[in-house]
Amino acid sequence: MAEVIRRGATPAGMEPPDFTSARFKADPFPIYARLRAEAPVYRTRVGRWRVCVVTRYDDVVDMLKEPLLSNDWMSTTLLTRVARPFARSMLTVDPPDHTRLRTLVQKAFTRGLIDRMHAQVQKVCDRLLDAAAPAGRIDLIEAYALPLPLTMIADMLGIPPEDRPVFSRWSKRIFAVTSGGGASDVFKALPSLWLFRRYLHRLFAQRRAQPQDDLVTALVQAREGGDKLSEDELQAMVVLLLGAGYDTTVNLIGNGTLALLQHPAQRRRMLEDPAVSTTAIDELLRYTSPIDFSSPRLARADVSIGAEPVARGEMVLAALGSANHDPAQFPDPETLDVGRSPNKHVAFGAGAHFCLGGILARVEGQIALTTLLRRFPGLQLAAPPESLCWRKGLVLRALEALPVTF
Repeated sequence: MAEVIRRGATPAGMEPPDFTSARFKADPFPIYARLRAEAPVYRTRVGRWRVCVVTRYDDVVDMLKEPLLSNDWMSTTLLTRVARPFARSMLTVDPPDHTRLRTLVQKAFTRGLIDRMHAQVQKVCDRLLDAAAPAGRIDLIEAYALPLPLTMIADMLGIPPEDRPVFSRWSKRIFAVTSGGGASDVFKALPSLWLFRRYLHRLFAQRRAQPQDDLVTALVQAREGGDKLSEDELQAMVVLLLGAGYDTTVNLIGNGTLALLQHPAQRRRMLEDPAVSTTAIDELLRYTSPIDFSSPRLARADVSIGAEPVARGEMVLAALGSANHDPAQFPDPETLDVGRSPNKHVAFGAGAHFCLGGILARVEGQIALTTLLRRFPGLQLAAPPESLCWRKGLVLRALEALPVTF
């Protein structure tokens, strides 16, 4: 093991990176390039955990598909003991439980639901930009990127309008945990978790008695043979969809807008060529990597990642942001090319745990960005890029704020 740790140590002359710091999130890609070259399976500490950080594209894809690396790592954590139903979701279980849950949940995502979502996203985008227009200057995160996915998720779930203010407050507390918060975030979220569980229990009962055309009804009614989602599984699924459909979308809109403002030729290309809008979203997902790290995996047995042995019991993290900038997979990866094709990025992971919320983020991100650029062709940054603040934390790569003028 000593030799393995030596090979995975910090490259000579390089300061050990703090993957959770705002400074790192501002520009992680030079560090990722050094790790890919010299320590592709990098051993370090994140909080109290000793982890192996996997940085090369091929290794990340293999790791995310490796059955000996388990997603069910939360069984001894504080979060699981105090909020077990929210921890037992598709994100934190392995097959066959994961296969069963995904099969049931996919039945709720009907073609009709997705088609209706397009029109509703456009409506919400127009309403938010109408409200922003008179000011001529806004924080794009607070005024646009944050309220759009929260409104959409409330609409899709079927949360009544009168309940949305409190739903929003509970959700923001829960997001602090689902997006990789620490122990203090867990304790702060406990009252909201408890109240949210009570609310969901009543909502599920209402939809069983009086079905509506919404996602909660679809989840309650989902069947596969004689199987259905339990009460705990229903609650876990709603929280998973909140996190997956919210954080990724917020950061795709924020990071994507910043990237396009810094690359005016690509911005013009996206506006002038409608055929590019789909490939542009995948390129912005790759280039900005709004989800920087995968959920952790725990080695259930000795396994190899690339040329590196990983011992049973070690924790492994996929650096999705690094894989998305690996020149072995992407020609000229540090160039933003909104027409890039093919583009097999791993912004939503890979394998059986590929992010179910990806479909929500793609639709919302594409409509939100094209509408923003079309409505405000004079959009500009209202602050130097180097002055922008990035959120601390491991999982996400997210701006605190994005001041713009138009």
